[in-house]
Amino acid sequence: MLFIHGAGGSSLTWKYQVEAFEPHFNLLLIDMRDHGYSKHIQPAYDTYDFDIIANDLLRTIDHVGVQKAHFIALSLGSIILQKLNDRRPEMMTTMIMCGGVFKADWRISSFAHAGKFMSYFVPFRWIYDGFILIVMPRKNHAFSRKQYRKQSLKLAPNEFLKWLGLYKDFFSVVRKFYDTKLTTPSLLINGEQDHVFLDAAKRYARKHAPLAELIVMEGRGHLCNLEDRKGFNKIVLDWLGKGSIASGAVPEKQVS
Repeated sequence: MLFIHGAGGSSLTWKYQVEAFEPHFNLLLIDMRDHGYSKHIQPAYDTYDFDIIANDLLRTIDHVGVQKAHFIALSLGSIILQKLNDRRPEMMTTMIMCGGVFKADWRISSFAHAGKFMSYFVPFRWIYDGFILIVMPRKNHAFSRKQYRKQSLKLAPNEFLKWLGLYKDFFSVVRKFYDTKLTTPSLLINGEQDHVFLDAAKRYARKHAPLAELIVMEGRGHLCNLEDRKGFNKIVLDWLGKGSIASGAVPEKQVS
């Protein structure tokens, strides 16, 4: 099982999944460039796009010798996972996306445009912390906010600006994957309180059923793998073990 974190996070995002999944799978957790311990990755670039990030991951995957795996991604990492699926569909056993990004509706578009605009005037830390608070505003999201802020401290200002380069092709990439026929069994997990990304996940699951199944976690926010680690782990393990991959999926289940 291969793990892809979100922008500003690190492989530590998955620390509560490691113990639960390790008895069942060989695990590969990757820090994307500039995140966690992946510093000074070569070749260096002035700005990034999704192909650059996908190439980094594919080089690592090929180096380790992974030929086929379950892939699990968080938040923006879901777009990178879909990019990998587009490039190497034969490598994907399943795709599992937590708080995934599937369509650039007005809310996501507004955040992307605002982040790019504000980067010219305010420190990146203000932008990042503000985005975290908007996406996870509730009291029960506090732990998730704290964890992501802590992990993002390893991201330097110039590195953050390079990641903003993804803005250039963000809309075209998301639109392409939303419209492309899904061929890999996929589980989408969103919190009921994921007010920015849940609606798009629902539309994606309906459009790509039965290969795409959405499970909504009641009373949870964007990073439900952190907010309710036991519930999240059970959902993933049940889905991988219950035969839904072969029999199709019922979209928009809700669990408490």
